Amino acid sequence: MGTMGLALPWKARISSMPREWGTRVEPSEHLTGGPGLTSVGAISEDVALAAACQAGDLRGYERLYAWQGTRMKNLARNLLGSTADAEDAVQETFLKVQRSIASFRGQSSFVTWTFRILVNTCYDARRSRMRKKEVQNEDDEETPKFEPRAPGAHPTLRMALERALGKLTRHQRDVFLLYEVEGFRHAEIASMLDITETASKNTLFQAKKSLRQMLEPPRSSSAEAR
Repeated sequence: MGTMGLALPWKARISSMPREWGTRVEPSEHLTGGPGLTSVGAISEDVALAAACQAGDLRGYERLYAWQGTRMKNLARNLLGSTADAEDAVQETFLKVQRSIASFRGQSSFVTWTFRILVNTCYDARRSRMRKKEVQNEDDEETPKFEPRAPGAHPTLRMALERALGKLTRHQRDVFLLYEVEGFRHAEIASMLDITETASKNTLFQAKKSLRQMLEPPRSSSAEAR
């Protein structure tokens, strides 16, 4: 498995990997009011955007992109490992949203529904890429360039985290990115990935456990003796 090109959209002030993963990664300012839709204003905007898009008002799509476009590109880049592929996926997602807007029934927020389409679009792109590699009989996956979005992060830690994420299963990595990096709730992740909330929570637990084992420094012999 090649190393993922992880785009870190959080403010990194990390001196060492924490022993416990009890708190979520702090998102940067542009993520405020995102898919969690915890504020009354965000919920109202979500409903208004859904109505505008269903009415065929192109300004609704423009507002959706202005509100969530950056987050969508961050997620797509993390899933695909390429800025160019991420931009293509986001563009394809908006086309799919426009084509299928009549099928939106409000069973989830409009933003969550849009991100589910984005995730599926990224999955399709990954499958297409794998099929092309099989046809070309390429043994090694090309490693995408790492595009850090947290210049203050310690480079050694950042690269260690990137390598560790690349060793997770695809499912674990996706749940980790959606929850810890993009800030979605488990109910939203369950809707996007077509799994249960319990499965999302269990997958995140296993992802954190694996990352902790890979990133924690080895215990010294003196510490073990004590």
